[in-house]
Amino acid sequence: MSIACIEIDVGAQRLVAYNRHAKIELDRRVSTATRGLGEKLGSECTPRGHHVIRAKIGVDCPPNTVFAARRPTGELYSPQLRERHPERDWILTRILWLSGTEPGFNRLGMVDTMRRYIYIHGAPDDDPPGRPSSHGCIKMRNLDIIELFDQVTVGTPVSIHA
Repeated sequence: MSIACIEIDVGAQRLVAYNRHAKIELDRRVSTATRGLGEKLGSECTPRGHHVIRAKIGVDCPPNTVFAARRPTGELYSPQLRERHPERDWILTRILWLSGTEPGFNRLGMVDTMRRYIYIHGAPDDDPPGRPSSHGCIKMRNLDIIELFDQVTVGTPVSIHA
């Protein structure tokens, strides 16, 4: 069954995905922004409110594919690669690019979720989920993002709240 909507509870650091019968299909720990909730461009906060999946990026890429500017770099993440590049913000495996749906709150102008490049994406499996650690995005374990990615479509609603 495919996913009809996604809810992200920042306080609980959880992503819950529901099917069209309002039954839970996925319930996973995630990591949201270290700086908390907020919508402003440059804030490095996770934006609140109603969103949709605007684009799916990374179909058929192997787990641990490293992305930069939404493109595979040709690298696969490893602890050794992390040691060589400790400054990188690791975006791995799959990307679900979000777009806000509430003009003036999380869409358009200085609060536009899509222009802020806010994603649900894979992260190194050695980064523990369940605690804030991102620069605004929602990070998941690699196998979890693959499972989610395969069950959503562009346009799937995503709600983010405290």
